[in-house]
Amino acid sequence: MNINVGSLERKSKGLDEKVKNRMIQKAILIRKLEEKLLELFSKGELYGTVHTCIGQEFTGVIVSEFVEQGDTIFSNHRCHGHFISITNDAKGLISEIYGKATGVCGGRGGSQHLYKEGFYSNGVQGGMVPISAGFSLANKLRCLQKISIVFIGDGTLGEGVLYEVLNIASKWNLPILFVLENNLYAQSTHQSETLAGNICSRAIAFNINTDIGSTQDWEELYFKIEKAVKYVRRDSKPLFFQIDTYRLKAHSKGDDTRDKNEIKHFEDVDPLNHILKKDKDSIKVEKWLAEAEGIVNLAVEFARSSKSPVKEHFVNSNGVNYDIKFQLYNMQNNQKYRMSSAINTAFKYLMEKNNRVLCIGEDVKSPYGGAFKISLGLSDLFPDRVINTPISEAAIVGIATGLAMKGFCPFVEIMFGDFITLAFDQILNHASKFNTMFNDQVHVPLIIRTPMGGGRGYGPTHSQTLEKHFLGIPGLTILAVNNLIEPKVIYETLIENNNNPVLLIENKLLYTKYVRTEPPKGFNCIISNEKYPSIVISPKSGQIDLTLIGYGNLGDLLVDAMEKLFYEHEIISQLICPIQIYPFSIIPFMDIIPKGKFLLLIEEGQQFAGFGSEIIAQIAEYDSSRLLNLKRIGSPNTLIPASKSLETKILPNIESIIQSILEGFYENNNSRT
Repeated sequence: MNINVGSLERKSKGLDEKVKNRMIQKAILIRKLEEKLLELFSKGELYGTVHTCIGQEFTGVIVSEFVEQGDTIFSNHRCHGHFISITNDAKGLISEIYGKATGVCGGRGGSQHLYKEGFYSNGVQGGMVPISAGFSLANKLRCLQKISIVFIGDGTLGEGVLYEVLNIASKWNLPILFVLENNLYAQSTHQSETLAGNICSRAIAFNINTDIGSTQDWEELYFKIEKAVKYVRRDSKPLFFQIDTYRLKAHSKGDDTRDKNEIKHFEDVDPLNHILKKDKDSIKVEKWLAEAEGIVNLAVEFARSSKSPVKEHFVNSNGVNYDIKFQLYNMQNNQKYRMSSAINTAFKYLMEKNNRVLCIGEDVKSPYGGAFKISLGLSDLFPDRVINTPISEAAIVGIATGLAMKGFCPFVEIMFGDFITLAFDQILNHASKFNTMFNDQVHVPLIIRTPMGGGRGYGPTHSQTLEKHFLGIPGLTILAVNNLIEPKVIYETLIENNNNPVLLIENKLLYTKYVRTEPPKGFNCIISNEKYPSIVISPKSGQIDLTLIGYGNLGDLLVDAMEKLFYEHEIISQLICPIQIYPFSIIPFMDIIPKGKFLLLIEEGQQFAGFGSEIIAQIAEYDSSRLLNLKRIGSPNTLIPASKSLETKILPNIESIIQSILEGFYENNNSRT
């Protein structure tokens, strides 16, 4: 049973003729545009793919009638009709599909990835749903009576992130209209093979009101959508609207395996075909057809004559500062306190200073304050800006992405780094892509904080070091805090000077350690002028036998190892401890790494395809002779056991690091004799 939208009564009068004509005109334009695209693809004039909405035009056309300035529309791979309905920009769309610089995304996005004036689309099924929720939450936090509308297909009902968001949207009363276009197929598979139960019952299970309409009765659908939008806007609550429709053309260009008799039936009953057939001799319809064809042809000619994108405008800086300078850094702090307290204090300061800062995650509110107590007390001080979420990592990151795009500075806490894999799609295919994919028109200052690493006996699924799986994602910055520098410096930079998503690694063992107040005796602390500075612990004498490179908690561990190496083995070492580990280049540091001396790369995660592997590759390209005195250590290719004795043997520690160093010196000396 469906739940209707309550007190909103159906209008008894018919559809206004001007409104009706406007919608028919728009539907005709969409159809002519997409028919032209199919023709151009068949001629080989276009590159890539296209997913048409021919037969479904009235969904976007009708919904667009009730969109107000400040509302936001989210779509999917089958987005042309929605885009034209909202923006009316045929030139920008066709130029984009041609891959031209005059396209709405400069040719970067193509058919599926569009942005203009509050319209966003992406080709991953269901992926835009949590982002639409983030926009809705931003509007709610700012007390704006604006809504999000997100288009999904019946195939998206198989995606788990949809249900994460339905739950949150209902619980938080988010003003979202979910529009499900039910065209019976998920690509080529009929829903009878893939869909259990009733479509609207899914939303009803989350206490979300629902309604159903059909493009077959598009005039009735107009009034139903009008009521739905009014309900979402007036009551600031979600609504799930199922529109039954049919896609007359293939899923993508020519890959259609459906029964031809079935397609013929729906062509015969298609509402736009019916209008065009019934009024084929009408001067009004002839005019609309001619106008649509004229608009499309002009757009095609404009695209053909437009310039292609320039590579240099597309390939942005990789975020590495190659002009690094170093200066002495005074590590002295006014008080001695643990890293967990230092980060918590930094949050209190930054949330007081900047009301855009939000703290979002599982169990982050008082009295719990997060699994590692980083957010302890924050909700007492800032009750509206500390948000407890369900266990829904993908939805949390997607919602925070939307918040960031709307001008907030959200810090998402993923309780354990191991769980960040559940949000991988939102990071890889959404947050990190939007800036470049949408032609630098969109910024996503999202910060994802998570504790990584072992050493606390949490076992195989709560002790992993997984940041290497995110290294190399374009548009994503990865930072690893250490206790050699006050964390407030890093967090403040993130808020004041950041436009792109950041994965912020906080090692679990590091939480319990004190912020370092001074370097070892006989050593200087040097800091780089990078946006996120690297720390170098270097001997005052200038004599260096060994350079160590490690990040995060290893910075503290390696400082202890340096002291032991000096006092017990008379080996003088220096430490390079970067905070930004991606993007990262070792080349700017090569001048301070003595040639011919030993170099050791240490990381806690598995060595294969890790941070150390990248550093070695960069050194090989820079000066292959440096590889003669180089070694790396990390965890073996196995899971992290719960057994303390086994875990201690697997993870890098002072003893294993020093043993590796001594073995390296022995091998190096033997190779020279």
